[in-house]
Amino acid sequence: MNIDEACVTCIINQSVKVARAIDADEKLTQKLTSTVENLSKDFSFKQNPPEIASYVYENMAEIANKKDLYDEVKELSTQKALSFVPILKEKLSITENKLLTATKIAVAGNVIDLAAAVEFSLEEELEKIFHTDFSHNDMDIFQKELERAKNVVLLGDNVGEHIFDYMFIETLQELYPSIEFTYMVRGNPIINDVTMKEAQACGFDTLCNLVDSGVNTPGFSYNRANRKAQELFDNADLIISKGMGNYECLTPPKRDNICFLLKVKCGVVGSALDKEVGDIICKML
Repeated sequence: MNIDEACVTCIINQSVKVARAIDADEKLTQKLTSTVENLSKDFSFKQNPPEIASYVYENMAEIANKKDLYDEVKELSTQKALSFVPILKEKLSITENKLLTATKIAVAGNVIDLAAAVEFSLEEELEKIFHTDFSHNDMDIFQKELERAKNVVLLGDNVGEHIFDYMFIETLQELYPSIEFTYMVRGNPIINDVTMKEAQACGFDTLCNLVDSGVNTPGFSYNRANRKAQELFDNADLIISKGMGNYECLTPPKRDNICFLLKVKCGVVGSALDKEVGDIICKML
């Protein structure tokens, strides 16, 4: 899906978030915001938001002289997510529907998004998500596709969220032991995107097949992925796509059998899905 005017304003506002995150002084803050405002004049409305964000964040990282703009914030997000693991494991141990519970845990983690126009509390999300229905609910189709799949690729999204993805894959492996699972991460940090660094740190490399997609966008941009990632994406029986960035990059869909799992955090994505901000989505395409 391509950007619209609301995306332009959102991306400009993200420069302020970056300035706060890196504790920039007034001079650096002004340089970051003015640079993004100038870049916005040439945004192509034939590109999707993650493609635009890729070069905006590259520029901001260069100005700030900081390879990973959100490194400290990502560490805090990881620790916060880890603090919920014991209670979520207990929830999984007593649930009557492990697939649904694990899927909702994975979606709850999607609130950890430093680029979203609307921010949500992880604590509040975890309190209510098990009592909240999917606004678009293709869980039955998702389950049927899992039952016949031999290899599944999960497209990761953000740091902190990846802790819940780990639990999700653990549960899927328990329920579907014959499936080979692949977890695919970004080629570089961009915003608070999960990369090999964070995925390896929590053990994805021993849990499943862990792959660096090579993309430099906060979403799986197929044309920017390396050949290995493209082949895995093309040949998987099922793709599980986490978050809005992956949804924005993969719609219209590049193939069949993609399950989009996300929380709607902006009006543009909400309009594309015909849903409201705050809705949770399980959509098969």
